[in-house]
Amino acid sequence: MAGLNGPVLRADEAVLRANIAAVQARVTPAELMMVVKDDGYGLGADWASRVAVDAGVGWLGTYDIPTAVQLRAAVGPQPRLFAWVTSSDEEIAAALHAHVDLGVGSVEYLERVIVQADATGFRARIHLKIDTGLHRNGLSAAEWDDGVRIALDAQHRGMIDLVGAWSHLAEASDAEDDAAQARFLAAVTRAETLGAQLPYQHLTASAATWERPELRGTLVRVGAFCFGVRSADGPDLPGIAPAAELVAPVRRIEDDEVVIGAGSFDGLPSTLARRVRVGTPGGARELRSVGIDEMRVEAWQGASVGDEVVVFGRGRCGEESPTTLAEAVGTVGEEILCRLTPSVRREYR
Repeated sequence: MAGLNGPVLRADEAVLRANIAAVQARVTPAELMMVVKDDGYGLGADWASRVAVDAGVGWLGTYDIPTAVQLRAAVGPQPRLFAWVTSSDEEIAAALHAHVDLGVGSVEYLERVIVQADATGFRARIHLKIDTGLHRNGLSAAEWDDGVRIALDAQHRGMIDLVGAWSHLAEASDAEDDAAQARFLAAVTRAETLGAQLPYQHLTASAATWERPELRGTLVRVGAFCFGVRSADGPDLPGIAPAAELVAPVRRIEDDEVVIGAGSFDGLPSTLARRVRVGTPGGARELRSVGIDEMRVEAWQGASVGDEVVVFGRGRCGEESPTTLAEAVGTVGEEILCRLTPSVRREYR
């Protein structure tokens, strides 16, 4: 691309839309909650959320309340927003003003949400979390009845609506996930016996949602796959492709190597050297070294200053995916995207 003078992350709306459509087709009749944590896996949470809502996604999920509040301003009143990390009273109040559904994983947090709902006058929508064995927050089986009763009492007093139950899976083995689902369904049944109505039941994230349809509830939380990031060491998924590619220009040519304008300062680990191939006008070439702001790549015939090299992407020039790069250095696919620094310009197509 003429004029390219540094690394650019190009996010492609058409690819993101296609990924979302593939996920929706896979999970129906469950409803998709697209998770946009870590600034939309490095692509930009506001951009990704607007694309998703325009594509018909009715739920957006975020780890923290400030991101959910930011997205409410970006996408408007229509989609449901869900934030699940335990937060301060000030953040709870902000979430209620922005009509953000809250994931609640302790009796103490539930009671603080009720207090803020009473103080602000905004009725809170609550999804109560049961610990199904991962021990990542969540009410224990012994606490569950008390939590449900407290929630129902606050609902009767007009402070909250208990609308959902949820949990996380360890995804360590099918047997462990089956046991977790059994605990989850038992908790849902018990809550309904106590008088709760729980239209939104969500247990699975990306991998289990895709591979284990019997574990899906009425709602599924999928982030990475929507952005084209597959599971570490997992297979490529039909209809799913990286929604962004990282490109950088050739700065100079030195003997049998081409020097391109991207490096560790931009968030690319030096340990990628000699482990991956990048895409060039001459096809795939070995990435030989990663310096502070430059990378050296195996040359190709006819290489010229200003040529575009694709560091990771969809394979159009022989490059590998962000997940493959992550696997090469022992991390997960979204880590490569999320660690890109502000020196990398974002471009949206």
